[in-house]
Amino acid sequence: MKKDETEAIIPSERIERTIYVVRGHKVILDEDLAVLYGIDTGSFNRAIRRNQERFPKDFAFRLTTKEWINLKCQIGIARSSWGGRRNLPM
Repeated sequence: MKKDETEAIIPSERIERTIYVVRGHKVILDEDLAVLYGIDTGSFNRAIRRNQERFPKDFAFRLTTKEWINLKCQIGIARSSWGGRRNLPM
């Protein structure tokens, strides 16, 4: 492999840390996928919306408020007094 190719590989441990179980399914939050792809969350979600026909119907779903609160408690996301999400994560 070329040096550039080995640097582009994401360690599996890094990916595994972003996997959660929601509704009985293993999921990765939109913000975590955006980081893995090196783009911002808004751009990632726009790309998904623009290309919905390329993905299975159950590829993405919006978390409920209760699911998001429970997940934040599990992963220890600190509450921010400024900035932050405007929508529930996908």
